[in-house]
Amino acid sequence: MTTTLAAPLPSTLRIGLARGGLEIRQFFREKDAVIFTFTLPAFLLLMLGFIFDEPLDGFPGTTVSQIFAASMIAYGILSTAFLSVGTGIAADREDGTLKRLHGTPVTATAYLIGKVLLVMVTTAAEIALVLGVGAVVFDLELPTDAGRWVTFGWLFALSVIACTLFGIAVSGLVRSAKSAAAVLNLPVLALQFVSGIFVDIASLPETMVKIASVFPVKWMGQGFRSVFLPDELAAQEVAGQWEHGRIALVLGAWCVAGLVLALATFRWNDRRTA
Repeated sequence: MTTTLAAPLPSTLRIGLARGGLEIRQFFREKDAVIFTFTLPAFLLLMLGFIFDEPLDGFPGTTVSQIFAASMIAYGILSTAFLSVGTGIAADREDGTLKRLHGTPVTATAYLIGKVLLVMVTTAAEIALVLGVGAVVFDLELPTDAGRWVTFGWLFALSVIACTLFGIAVSGLVRSAKSAAAVLNLPVLALQFVSGIFVDIASLPETMVKIASVFPVKWMGQGFRSVFLPDELAAQEVAGQWEHGRIALVLGAWCVAGLVLALATFRWNDRRTA
């Protein structure tokens, strides 16, 4: 008598990568969502850039619109990773998509990996569009130094992971898919202003800056400005320097905290039907 052994299940990483590919394909099928997601940061850059397209006092050759172009990368990542992911997961949970998915070999960790991959792809396209607008319309100079692109790489990775994990975590706290957008939009918009994305952070009250320093967006904006703006612009920051070491520590801490909260609050079922 022969015994047939069942094939082992794929690893969590492999399932997560496969899930990420599926998430990306599903996202690009929604043409309206694709257009809105990709163009919103670039549209805001155009609006703010044209309104404040003036030379920066004390820094000849640099305009305020160029600062907006570098800072807007942080907004694009936050809006996609935190707002879009949080809202999308709340909707999937409410319509039973997650409940059905729970019956497959997909674990919570694999699901998180899939979401992070989705956000990395979509935000990379957003950033390319923002930088294109910044370079063509506002004369933003793209770096030729490899070291700046290395800095961009770890900033991008840490920012996407931190914001995505917190989007997943917060999605478990909203009461319904209908309320998700309203609930999540408030912190997104508030953080843009207190973190110096939509306004010059040096002009903000000290209390606001202290509050912003607790959250990742302030450090994301500061980091991306260090990549795309001249080094002398570091004098415009609160500490008078780019603080790459502190940026890495803060964003790394938010990644760890986000993972813990995402795993602790993630739910496959809607509370009302669980």
